[in-house]
Amino acid sequence: MNRNLVQRLGFGLLSFMALLTVLPIILVIIFIVVQGGSVISVEFITGFPFGGMRSGGIWPAIVGTFYLTLGTAIFSVPLGVAAAIYLSEYASDNGLTRLIRLAIINLSGIPSVVYGLFGLGLFVFFLQFGTSILSASLTLSIMTLPVIISTSEEALRAVPQAFRTVSISVGATRWQTIRRIVLPEALPGIITGVILGLERAAGETAPILFTGAAFFLPRLPGSPFDATMALPYHLFVISTQVPEMPIQIQYGTALVLITFVLAMNLIANYVRSRARARRQW
Repeated sequence: MNRNLVQRLGFGLLSFMALLTVLPIILVIIFIVVQGGSVISVEFITGFPFGGMRSGGIWPAIVGTFYLTLGTAIFSVPLGVAAAIYLSEYASDNGLTRLIRLAIINLSGIPSVVYGLFGLGLFVFFLQFGTSILSASLTLSIMTLPVIISTSEEALRAVPQAFRTVSISVGATRWQTIRRIVLPEALPGIITGVILGLERAAGETAPILFTGAAFFLPRLPGSPFDATMALPYHLFVISTQVPEMPIQIQYGTALVLITFVLAMNLIANYVRSRARARRQW
């Protein structure tokens, strides 16, 4: 058979499989937009819920989701990138290091409800942080660390070894090489891992259900030790716990959550594109 024909058949098959993967996602998004787009308004975005949460807006849930995502980033990103730098640049390739990497991979597969129960026992009860933004952020940080560490380490390892060799040969220390050469070159991959972890944190319900989410709050949280509403938990509540809830509000809340995650993606893509434009390989 002609090789060009085989190549075209292969590309056609891959395109068809990609379409089968993307099409259901597009259809789901279109369905949510059609069902929930009618309730999207300034009042819905900036208002507080009332009438048993059957009326009003979702502003406290939006603010709470932002606080939880920000708190997760504060705790998980520096620690995750630092761990990746150690594993990639400093740790020896021995049995202990391989065991640590295996443990990180296994941790990324643990169900989120297990992290929620762990956070409940450690942060809420043992450390006495209570049901708060701090407890929920720390729990989400532990959950996202494996993703950030794994993807960041792969990004660091993808930087050509020649960059390190040349930098050290002209008198730079190992840390100077990492800070000025390796990290900037690996930044696009690191950003990808960070966004993957934070997106998962922004959409999780089980961990915050035990550690920081509130059914309803008539005010915004005033400190990290306050509980908060959050979009994933709010969507769960109005979909399962509130009788005679208008279906448009449920889908409108889902649409806002999707938009929140999409906005994170767009910002990350912009930063990643700028970093790739400066990359030297």
